[in-house]
Amino acid sequence: MHEAFERPPLRATTLELIYQWFHRVVAVYSLLFGVLYWVRLIGLYEGTSWRFDLMPVHWQIASVSLAVLFPFAASGLWMLASWGPVIWFICAAIETAMYLGFPELFGSGLQVVVSHAGVALLYCVFRLVFFLRARKEAP
Repeated sequence: MHEAFERPPLRATTLELIYQWFHRVVAVYSLLFGVLYWVRLIGLYEGTSWRFDLMPVHWQIASVSLAVLFPFAASGLWMLASWGPVIWFICAAIETAMYLGFPELFGSGLQVVVSHAGVALLYCVFRLVFFLRARKEAP
């Protein structure tokens, strides 16, 4: 009787494993961004406007927000939680708005915007492949 309750072990496909590692790579990248914002806030870096009390108000608001959100996104991405990519998207949208919408205030951060766009594109490709695979396997 107990044989009827036994299930075959669940195994992740190669695509699912790659998707999980993609989340973890983005988590490390997000943690790095968060640490860089914390370095900016506590003034470890020797440079102009790299201490919280010396920053203009627009940088203070952006730095505090992103210093909290990026590590939060990193933890969600690392745990493969559904909210991890959402928080990462909010961080990416904030930085994109900073660098593309207000370059006179925040400077040119084209490399950051391009890296966020690349991650978002890869995420969309993964989701599209999962959708097409599920559609193919549906009865």
